[in-house]
Amino acid sequence: MRDGHVRVLPLHVANKIAAGEVVERPASVAKELIENAIDAGAANIKVAIAQGGRKLVSVQDDGCGMEREDAVLALERQATSKILDVDDIERIDTLGFRGEAIPSIASVSRLSITTRRRDSDEGTRVVVNAGTLVETCAAGCPPGTLVEVRDLFCNVPARRKFLRSQATEESHVKAVFTLHALAHPSIGFTLEVDGREVHRLAPSEDLADRVRDLFGPEFSERLSPIPKKDGGAVSVSGFVERPNSSAATRREQYVFVNGRPASAPPIAYALKEAYPSRAGDSRPAVILFINLPPTQVDVNVHPTKKEVRFRDNASVRRAVMAAVEAALNSPTAFMETPWPAAEPQVSRESFTSATFAPAAPADLQLAAPAPNLPVAAPETALPIAAAEPVPVQDEIRLEVSTDGANASPWRWFKFLAQSESGYLLIETDAGIVTINPVAARERITYERLLRRSDNAPAAAQALLIPETVRLSPVDFARIKASLGEIRAMGFQLEEFGLDTFKIDAVPQAIGTASPSAILSTVAHDLSESGARRGGGRWREELIAKSVARSFAGASAKLDRESGSRLVEELCGCRMPYVCPRGKPVMIFTSTRELDRRFDKA
Repeated sequence: MRDGHVRVLPLHVANKIAAGEVVERPASVAKELIENAIDAGAANIKVAIAQGGRKLVSVQDDGCGMEREDAVLALERQATSKILDVDDIERIDTLGFRGEAIPSIASVSRLSITTRRRDSDEGTRVVVNAGTLVETCAAGCPPGTLVEVRDLFCNVPARRKFLRSQATEESHVKAVFTLHALAHPSIGFTLEVDGREVHRLAPSEDLADRVRDLFGPEFSERLSPIPKKDGGAVSVSGFVERPNSSAATRREQYVFVNGRPASAPPIAYALKEAYPSRAGDSRPAVILFINLPPTQVDVNVHPTKKEVRFRDNASVRRAVMAAVEAALNSPTAFMETPWPAAEPQVSRESFTSATFAPAAPADLQLAAPAPNLPVAAPETALPIAAAEPVPVQDEIRLEVSTDGANASPWRWFKFLAQSESGYLLIETDAGIVTINPVAARERITYERLLRRSDNAPAAAQALLIPETVRLSPVDFARIKASLGEIRAMGFQLEEFGLDTFKIDAVPQAIGTASPSAILSTVAHDLSESGARRGGGRWREELIAKSVARSFAGASAKLDRESGSRLVEELCGCRMPYVCPRGKPVMIFTSTRELDRRFDKA
């Protein structure tokens, strides 16, 4: 055989090789058949498997169906109804077009197709055994198509040995079913496993209904919808998991590009950048729909189309980041009401109609840092400008509202207590919230440092006695290279001798915190980070994180008034759920979850 001569492979051998690209396991068969049903315009699709798909994978739809000639031709290599010429490849708007799925599946199984067009009097049944056409006959059947694949890899025992356990193969089929059911909520989906109905999903125009039906109400309550935004070539919709409720585990991320389950490096990068960082390998659950003109995406870069390529990576990345940030900053990001509930709930309109006007940076007052931090003496630094404190009465709910730029996580809250360990406990309209005041102060300070208009420097307060800070030569060089961003934070400093800076003013947001300690922290963090992104924005954000972390310190004991003020200031933040380092600021427990855990009727 290995004599160096080139030969044309027999058709049955070529089909088996092609099957290796398309048919990896029963789930691969289910994927190809479901996509064909969707492309056929089906309103309802029924999937059935037996023995994890080894014995049977069946997909029935009520789509357009096929004539006898079309059903037979579908078994030929490279036969398709989805493209006509080479130009169509540049504007694919279907889930498949290669035309090799059916013949490849038929070459390694016992396959039958029963189909009828709606305007035909009779249907057609085609039977194939391991790539050989056995029978073509008339059949009585409803409009649509039924494809049954039995005894997968019956003639390729080596491939059959590589299949996993029945439970594993079944889970892969369920994952494929879930992906396509999510992608097309307007289509009714049914899944049967070994004769038992696992899912019956009614058609719905509302994605939230499909998510709830697939994953349950508890999962749905942890998601925040992406606000609709008109305009732009790239549109993004769906849901993201709220940071405060995310467990420290890997969660599923469902991403769809033009209705196709797919992934791409720009999407993964955008999710990582837009979502607050988290410990370990954890990641949030997302259900993301990205739509753009078909000419702007290449879907044929992977044999099973699991990955796509964009013509303009930057525009997709920006659109995804903006969408995720908008969802996490929306008024519904901390509430249950976007999801259908079994019991009467306050209407969504009542949530979004409330307005919260956060205090301007100069009007905010943070709790004092702990005594063990290196801080300047109170009499040597000017206090932060603060509005007159509003007395907080016991058992009074504080209403919060929004100015459009920021959104409160709740409509009202009531301060309950501070635990001996330092955590704040508050009651809200949606449930009970536990807050880490140190992380809260860090978030508030961070956003105040970055909240500037027209690139103007942040508000500064002069020191009565300027302070000098001497650093190591390396740290001095790092601070010198970042003077522009540091001064934008509100620091007024200049070189003052060998490796030394003189500080005349500090950001108003940090009050009496030690300038020398903060500058040392900034230098250390700059050395640890490196230039990870282009431009100076990353450096500005890092400096703000360093300053906020240095200032927040340990939590002082808070009374009802100071604790309530801290919570109000937190309400004005764009991202109140996590501190700048990605650690949670609050943990939310919904009233529904409390009722469930206490078995309350």
